[in-house]
Amino acid sequence: MSETAPRGINPAIPHSARVYDYWLGGKDNFAADRDVAEQTMAAVPGIRESARDNRAFLGRAVQFLIDQGVRQFLDLGTGIPTQGNTHEVAQAAAPEARVVYVDNDPIVMTHARALLTSTPEGLTRYIEADIRRPRDILDHPDTRATLDFSRPIGLMMVAILMHVPDEDDPAALVRAFAGALPPGSFLVLSHLTLDFLPEEHARRYLAATKDQAMRRTPRGGREVAAYFDGFELVEPGLVDAPHWRDEPLFDDPPAWMYAGVGRKA
Repeated sequence: MSETAPRGINPAIPHSARVYDYWLGGKDNFAADRDVAEQTMAAVPGIRESARDNRAFLGRAVQFLIDQGVRQFLDLGTGIPTQGNTHEVAQAAAPEARVVYVDNDPIVMTHARALLTSTPEGLTRYIEADIRRPRDILDHPDTRATLDFSRPIGLMMVAILMHVPDEDDPAALVRAFAGALPPGSFLVLSHLTLDFLPEEHARRYLAATKDQAMRRTPRGGREVAAYFDGFELVEPGLVDAPHWRDEPLFDDPPAWMYAGVGRKA
């Protein structure tokens, strides 16, 4: 059966948000996305479960920030809307919470505007932009109208920096966004890593993904920890995502992602 895509979308080119959507059990993906997802799953069993563990980490981290009094969130790399989005978790506990979502895929934003609704007390906004251009996001009228940069903000960078290659200097991007945040703000970050894997699994992952159009860059613990420069990591520090402040979703969970939350001094 043929698939149609919104205007401006090439369904033959896989996109990280749609691959992730497939792993989470969503339906907003195309054959090219499913091919990449299945190829990766076949080569490295456990990658889909890791995606679900990562989504669970996002929910726990948002709830932690709400418990710390944070009521504003800047979510970079929103992805296809699915259960447990940032604003759903935040506004369930604090209906007045405000969220700005950012993604660079028009299909993501189409679905976001249709499916992500706010409580009457709160507010959500959606910006189509590239995180490699921080000022475009920080200075966007919707960002400034939604978030008060004199009060703490939760900066969500969950599974996004792995899509930023080294030549685009992901550490500099984190510094640019973090520099705009007031003291008492938080950085919530997770990142693909091969550190926890047996050597054979790591080799299989690299072999399976080296020729894929969708680039992902695994990074080690030292690199990921450096993203928290200027932030104080909260307990339990930088750990594998399934074990950040909770029991894992799965028995013997695959550890593909570092995860941590830091408070800006």
